[in-house]
This record gives sequence, structure tokens and C-alpha cells, in this order.
Amino acid sequence: MRRTVGLGLRREFLADVLEQAPAVGFWELAPENWFPRGAHAQRTLDRVREQAPLTSHGLSLSIGSPDPIDVEFVKQVKRFLDRFDIKIYSEHLSYCSAEGHLYDLLPMPFTTEAASYVAERVRQVQDIIERPLVLENVSYYANFGGELTEQEFICQVLEEADCRLLLDVNNVFVNSVNHRYDPREFIRSMPSERIVYGHIAGHSEEYDDLFVDTHGADVKPDVWRLLDYAYQCHGLFPTVLERDFNIPPLPELLQEAAKVANCQHNYEQEQRVEAVSTDPA
Repeated sequence: MRRTVGLGLRREFLADVLEQAPAVGFWELAPENWFPRGAHAQRTLDRVREQAPLTSHGLSLSIGSPDPIDVEFVKQVKRFLDRFDIKIYSEHLSYCSAEGHLYDLLPMPFTTEAASYVAERVRQVQDIIERPLVLENVSYYANFGGELTEQEFICQVLEEADCRLLLDVNNVFVNSVNHRYDPREFIRSMPSERIVYGHIAGHSEEYDDLFVDTHGADVKPDVWRLLDYAYQCHGLFPTVLERDFNIPPLPELLQEAAKVANCQHNYEQEQRVEAVSTDPA
């Protein structure tokens, strides 16, 4: 059982974190946001990780890009991970560059060829960072088609690259509405043994058939229920509450993070009841 709740570390409440030392299981950050900030920022992160471990969720790797892997960037990431004793480096199963930075996360075509292409690049990154790369299922708004389903594509990449999965439950829900599939079937199809941790976040409902993954609102009830289902399918996994826009005061974020902890607690209670009811003694 891995009952842990994390929060994304944001500048908006960093001073409060340092002063209040809130009870958070771990903090998630984007390494590249800290690269240019110098020695003072490093000392700040050292203080933060005295309170709780750090994990990392990058933005710029562009694992599916037609451009070559930026080896110097990946080496910089490795130095950062080593410096702050960060065990997990996660990124998006997408791309954000093609002869220049595109400033958005674009979806891959769901084909066998594309999956093998990504898997080869993942292995290259893993050789450099000397850790498994953890890939997140992303939200997307245009479907380029292909011979594979999204689930099949993700599973092929994970298997060929022997890497790990960050299961973003909100992305599953948003995509299920936009692309008309069963979110529970998607959750069930993910390989439990490869899930390292999860994300949950808020989204906006632009139309009945268009939801947008904004990370700028409270988590919706349907997504909470889907998180419960993910735990039922795969057991407990550490889960990060993401909030990137319209960031409320830290105490409000901690209240919402407590709902993740409550989901995990309820799952544990259900498992105990089930174990007692099936005990032959």
C-alpha cells in the first residue's frame, strides 16, 4: 500500500511552505523551472526537502519530437535530480518541439511505428538519467488516428521502453468526454505494475462535448469517483493534486489535498472489511 499525497510546489505559496512546514507527503516540481535561479534557489529547495521529499515532473523533454533528444538538457536534468536526491523524473507522453519550441503539449499518432520511436528515445534518456523515465498520459484535443487505441499505444511504449507510468486521472476523464470512450475501461487497461504515482486536477467544461484540462479549478466529483475506481483497480499509489492557475491560498489547497487522503483512507477501510469478510476463520 502506498498511501501518500503530494502537491505541486508553486512560487505563489513557497514562502508559506518554508514558514509553516505543512504536512505534505511530497512536493512535485519542474526541474527546468529551477535551473536558472541560482544558489539561493538551491538553498530554498534544500529547506523544502527537509520537510518532505521532492519529485519531478518535467515540461520540456519532448519525448515524441521529430528533433533529436537534447542530450545536454537531459544531462542537466540528471545533475539536478542527483543534487536534490530526487528518485523520480516524470514527463509527458507527447512532444512540444519540432525545429523550435512549440509551447504546447501535442499528442502522438497512435501507431506502432510511433510507439517504437518513442520507446527508443525513452531508453536513450534512461541511460543518461540512470533512472526509469515515468511517462504521463496526456490530455489532447485532436486525434490523429492510427492503428492503435490510446491505451494500446501507451502500453506498447511502456513495454518496449521498460519505463513507468504516471496515471493522470483527470486527463483520462477529460479525454473520455472529448473522444467518447469509457474512462473506467481505460483505467482498467493500464498495467498496475508500472504505475509509479498519479495526478488529479481540475478542468473546465467549455461545452457538453469539450472539456479542457486547465489545472485551474477544484477537482470535479466525476474525477474524484474515477480516482476511487483507479485505486480499486490498481491499489493505492501516491497521488499529486495539481493546481497551476487560479491558485488559492495554501490552506485551501491543503483542504483539497486532504480529499485525496480521504479517498486513500476509504480504500484501505474497504480492503480491511473485505479481508475480514473473506477470512475463513
